[in-house]
Amino acid sequence: MSSNQPPQAAAAPVSGEGTPDARQLRAILITVSIALMAVIASVSGLNVAQTHMAVEWGASQTTVLWIINIYTLALAALLLPLGAIGDRLGRKPMLITGLIIFGAAGVVAGLAPSAEVMIGARLAAGISAAMIMPITLAVITSTFPEQERGKAIGVWTGVAGGGGILGMFLSALLVDVADWRWLFVLPVVLVVVALVMTLKSVPNSRERSTHSFDTIGAVVSTIAVIGLIFVLQEGPERGWTDPVSLISLAVGVVAAIAFVAWELRRRDASLLDVRLFRERGLAGGSITLLVVFGVQAGIAVVLFPFFQAVLGWSGLLSTVAMMPMAIMMMMTSGLAPKMAAKIGARSTMTVGVALSTFGLALMALFVSVDGGYLSILAGMLAMGIGMGLSMTPSTEAITSSLPRAKQGVASALNDVTREFGTALGVAMLGALLAGGYRSAIDDKLGGIPQGAADTAREGIANAVEVAPSTGDHAQDLIHTAQQSFVDGWQQAMWAGVAVMGVLLVYVALRGPKGSDRATADEAETTETVAVR
Repeated sequence: MSSNQPPQAAAAPVSGEGTPDARQLRAILITVSIALMAVIASVSGLNVAQTHMAVEWGASQTTVLWIINIYTLALAALLLPLGAIGDRLGRKPMLITGLIIFGAAGVVAGLAPSAEVMIGARLAAGISAAMIMPITLAVITSTFPEQERGKAIGVWTGVAGGGGILGMFLSALLVDVADWRWLFVLPVVLVVVALVMTLKSVPNSRERSTHSFDTIGAVVSTIAVIGLIFVLQEGPERGWTDPVSLISLAVGVVAAIAFVAWELRRRDASLLDVRLFRERGLAGGSITLLVVFGVQAGIAVVLFPFFQAVLGWSGLLSTVAMMPMAIMMMMTSGLAPKMAAKIGARSTMTVGVALSTFGLALMALFVSVDGGYLSILAGMLAMGIGMGLSMTPSTEAITSSLPRAKQGVASALNDVTREFGTALGVAMLGALLAGGYRSAIDDKLGGIPQGAADTAREGIANAVEVAPSTGDHAQDLIHTAQQSFVDGWQQAMWAGVAVMGVLLVYVALRGPKGSDRATADEAETTETVAVR
């Protein structure tokens, strides 16, 4: 089947027997959603076990952070190359291989006798997650007929957006009622279920190309992502002017420029045709996801210390408190395709971004120590609705901008954008919160012993921990730290409002007009074949 045919025709036969019926499509969607949930839950779930790992292995905070960050780093770095390989070798074999490795890595991590073994297991899990994640979306976009595709993408984005919070809740529950090593049981069980269902229900599809694989582009893209993600992860800890941070930033920027130059030279034989970013769909969808996921991740950085250090809640209760936002996000992700069909993708994204901005502003205006949870609940709900409405059409805009034969790459680009946004949001909003807290508390530590005051300046958790050693000043120090945290919170939120405001104007003026799939004359040399 040649690529100069309409994309719908290129995608129709997903097996030798024709298009899947409604029952098989439902089974496919459930399968890829379960696989995606395993990957997403593993991104955030281990955060609740940091203290347990440090105590059990006598590990430093740096080592513990590497256990957590190595997964995200490997996942983000390899998404594009492995998504492209999946397009060529077959999406079903790639998904099966990824699930097997991911499950094995989860078992090793759960039994790890040392921090070094855990780091190796998490690295393997990150690599296999990069095999799974782009394929889950590529299976949807290459299998579902056009009239059903938007709904399926809505389910996928709902899991991708809310799955992290749900995974953190389940992880915190397991830590509270059992042991931190049980955190790995959930992803392993999900992987086993997804593997069985993949073997039974998921059809295979792959790209046939006369061009050689873009090995240089794959290597350079990997270096670029590693450099940029690494500096975002390590910059807040090491300092942005630390030599390691500066070298990492330089390597990432130079590699990114080299990647763009190389891909422009390769043109139709490229790993990612960067010329497509001139189109509204790809550019608008990518920028929206980058900012929305960045703000979402940054909000989590702000919310958890608020729940735990200001309100005094446990880790489990703190994750429960996040659930209303996750639930609204998952619900509206499913409703977004219907809304986009009625008023258009750009209008739907505009409404979503506007609601997210409004939610941030509500939290910035009304958050207070005395008001507690209710002072931020309305803002959280508005943000959840807004993110759900903006994520689904953004994802569909990205996948619709590349031909069906390149859906692994399209899905990987979507995922890389999410990971960059997450790392950027955590680094930026986290830094603003920390800076605002230190600035607010600096002038309020009169009468506090010097050592305790220096500790309190490091963060609200440190202030709460050191407060008992200050005698009669303990309650005053805790209250001062809580109020200073809220001051820093407001600074971070207003920065988020400003960024989202800029995005709102951009989407309203330059957002994607619709969800027509670009076929383009792309590939007279490329064809998509489907096999059982």
